[in-house]
Amino acid sequence: MKKIIVLVLVAVATGFTAVAQTNNATQTQLQALVQKIEDKLQAGKNTEADLTGELKSFDGLVAAQNGAKTDEVAQIIFMKAMLYIEVLKNKDKGVELIKQIKVNYPDTKYGQRADQILASIAKQADEARARQTEAEKAQDAMFAAGKPFPDFAVSGLDGKPLSVGALKGKVVMVDFWATWCGPCRGELPNVIATYKKHHAGGFEIIGVSLDSDRDKLDAFLKKTAGMTWPQFFDGKGWQNELAVKYGVQSIPFAVLIGPDGNILGKDLRGEELENAVAAALAKK
Repeated sequence: MKKIIVLVLVAVATGFTAVAQTNNATQTQLQALVQKIEDKLQAGKNTEADLTGELKSFDGLVAAQNGAKTDEVAQIIFMKAMLYIEVLKNKDKGVELIKQIKVNYPDTKYGQRADQILASIAKQADEARARQTEAEKAQDAMFAAGKPFPDFAVSGLDGKPLSVGALKGKVVMVDFWATWCGPCRGELPNVIATYKKHHAGGFEIIGVSLDSDRDKLDAFLKKTAGMTWPQFFDGKGWQNELAVKYGVQSIPFAVLIGPDGNILGKDLRGEELENAVAAALAKK
């Protein structure tokens, strides 16, 4: 989600009208803060670490009101809560803030509607879980062991064509990841070690980067020794062409394909990955 304006739209969707601008200075500061967050999101800076300063700025705006229990202050806290929920995907922190509004600002519009907001968030979470379950079932069916891999045809960072079919006779892993993904980076040493050990014997990797910043990706690849396999990147983040095609909901996510083009397994990690690659190469 790249538009922070969604935070304001959520307020409207839950039945609130704009708070009267009784403090023009505060409203100006809030608008500047919203713009700063939007600029960061547009630049692909969408983690809590990236937005630490902005999150503290919300607290500063509240503190500047000297304990006032107004709609304006409650709105600031509500916007911070929705930033956690809608952008940072941290529902627990967002819900905690809304509960604070209910307790500390009970006479404001947000305090009076807190229970309704919390119920709406819970319903949306339930619906999201149901959608994810269906998506996982579809993905399990698509990548069932023994089925032919549904191939793609794209170009890598170097402009050369990439496809699994072009590597027939090899054991291939299609690896979905991103430089900003902590678990991906944690698994990377295992992937590099397996690649180094088995590449000469016929193991290939095609990386699919869900990054949105090409410069950051290039810098990461340059400094990471051993990560020399080709990468597909289109700058669309979670809307990456191949991520959408294969229903990728979380990363790291990887599919291992045998020399015959059939799927060997998915989400293999560490020793399990190395063993699977070794076994597949032994059967060639």
